[in-house]
Amino acid sequence: MSKVPLTEKGAQQLREELQELKTVVRPRVVAAIAEARAHGDLKENAEYHAAREEQGFVEGRIRDLEHQLAHAQIIDVNKLQKDGRVVFGVTVDLVNMDTDGEVSYQIVGDLEADIKENKISVNSPIARALIGKREGDEVQVQAPSGVVIYEIAAVCYK
Repeated sequence: MSKVPLTEKGAQQLREELQELKTVVRPRVVAAIAEARAHGDLKENAEYHAAREEQGFVEGRIRDLEHQLAHAQIIDVNKLQKDGRVVFGVTVDLVNMDTDGEVSYQIVGDLEADIKENKISVNSPIARALIGKREGDEVQVQAPSGVVIYEIAAVCYK
């Protein structure tokens, strides 16, 4: 399997979630199963079945996080060559040339992409159009509504 790019901050968030699942959530679920078992007949015990189902979800998420971290290529944005080019991990300020609307995106890996936090996947159409460009360049992005032209207002390595 190939390595999946991940920022240092994104990797830290995944490690924290994994730690929380292993040290807090897993023991809580095990205790809930033990308590439900103490109530008697397991065939008709809804608490027991709910706790076992939750245990399955928790164990699956733990395996998933461990796999993701094992196959991650962690990239520290602070160690990148700061030559003004758009690369993985940078934050890009864009100006829509048609509407003069401004937006800012950080280019991250698929695992940490979250449009609500303005983090877009390096594999998204807009990120692919931006990679390698510099501040002041105009970029055409194929959007569902048609071609959108952006000007790169700033590239921030943070």
